[in-house]
Amino acid sequence: MELHKEPSLNFGFSAHLSYVFEKMMKRPSYKYLLLVLGLPLHLIIFFFYQSKRKSDTYFTIHKIINESLQTAGLKEKLLSDFKEQYVRKHAFFQEKVDEQQMNREVDRLAEERYSKILAEKINDEYERQGLTKLNYISYFQRLLKNPLFLIVSFIPGVLMYILLLLFSNFFIKFIFERLIMSVFVIAGVSVLVFTILYLSPFDPAANLLGESATKEQIASFNHTYGLDLPYLMQLWNAVKGIFTFDLGASFTGNEDVAASIANKFPITLTIAIFSLLMAIVIAIPVGIISATRQNTFLDYSFMFIALIGLSIPNFWQGLIFILNFSIKLQWLPATYNPQNMLSIIMPVIVLGTGLTASVARMTRSSMLEIINEDYIITAKAKGLNERQVLWKHAIGNAMIPIITVIGLLFGDMLGGAAVTEKVFNISGIGSYIVDKQFIPDIPAIMGGVIYIAITISLVNVLIDILYAFFDPRIRSKMKQL
Repeated sequence: MELHKEPSLNFGFSAHLSYVFEKMMKRPSYKYLLLVLGLPLHLIIFFFYQSKRKSDTYFTIHKIINESLQTAGLKEKLLSDFKEQYVRKHAFFQEKVDEQQMNREVDRLAEERYSKILAEKINDEYERQGLTKLNYISYFQRLLKNPLFLIVSFIPGVLMYILLLLFSNFFIKFIFERLIMSVFVIAGVSVLVFTILYLSPFDPAANLLGESATKEQIASFNHTYGLDLPYLMQLWNAVKGIFTFDLGASFTGNEDVAASIANKFPITLTIAIFSLLMAIVIAIPVGIISATRQNTFLDYSFMFIALIGLSIPNFWQGLIFILNFSIKLQWLPATYNPQNMLSIIMPVIVLGTGLTASVARMTRSSMLEIINEDYIITAKAKGLNERQVLWKHAIGNAMIPIITVIGLLFGDMLGGAAVTEKVFNISGIGSYIVDKQFIPDIPAIMGGVIYIAITISLVNVLIDILYAFFDPRIRSKMKQL
């Protein structure tokens, strides 16, 4: 008889891969993904597993205990007990007993109870002997601990092994999961945006062709762009186009949507990134200084300026900048020109003003909360100077809410840059979506929104990574997942 004792710990690469496989198989989504990716290999190994089962200890113990229970007449006793209960219950309610129905019900209950008793006795015997039950998962896991098996099975199981390698590193696993979640977010955004556009009272054909268009012309337009198809068919075509990178043609001008967005999105992203850098460089130091100089003239001055920055509308600030720096002083161009780098300065400042003010106020608030914590007071009591306490203990712990605000506002900048783009005559993605939404030009709007959704999703992944970088508690939690 072959006994399957628990294997001793092995800290080699193959043992680590086996450990990752065991953890992933405990989660249903990863379990099915591993089985699908490694299907050719699993089919081969399952054949050997079936032959192995026949000689396994479990089946030997199962056979012995099953025979002993049958000899003791357990099943017959259960059948008799359940039959007696069934008859007694029907007699109490004065119901007629159907022999066939009674036999089926009694057989089912007796079989369930017998299987439960048998399983309990087998488990008790395994615990008594210190054995582990062999199943396909444990069998495959034991094979993975053999380096030779990894070499031989690499080709049929290459996709599964790649996934195991990705998940063997907790940081890569974390990023991979966030990217998968982003795919679902993008799909959800696609469905929501398309549904809103579909239910919109605007008629693209009537808006583009004009009031003089005939019914035949409108029907031809709708047929050309698939607007006469049912909702689900149109939705499927739209979502399929997004995930196959075929956004189709715009209703206006029949221009390729993907090419148009590829030309317009970079300038919006460039302005947003420069605005973000401006906010980080200015707002974080200002917030730290205000927190460390609380209730001083410097603190009041910085926060007053930040409040003004939050209160100024983008369009008004842009017009004031144009009147003063372009028309009156003639320092900067009034409109954006790709050939003149100076023309990007005013849009960046206008778009980044609100972000800078918000981040400055959040930095001050977060720092004030941290520097009054007990561990900061303890660090000062131990003799550390203010600069050491500030840089080693306070700033890192205060960064989590600051990073959150930066990520949220960066997404708002991408979607809300349309006003700034209109003021400075920038042909970016924000103004592109605004121009197209009143038609509504469904392919163009879908393409623009999806580009923004992808960018925001990637920014959120970066934010999650920064969380782990600044907070060791998050890193520790990531390792446990």
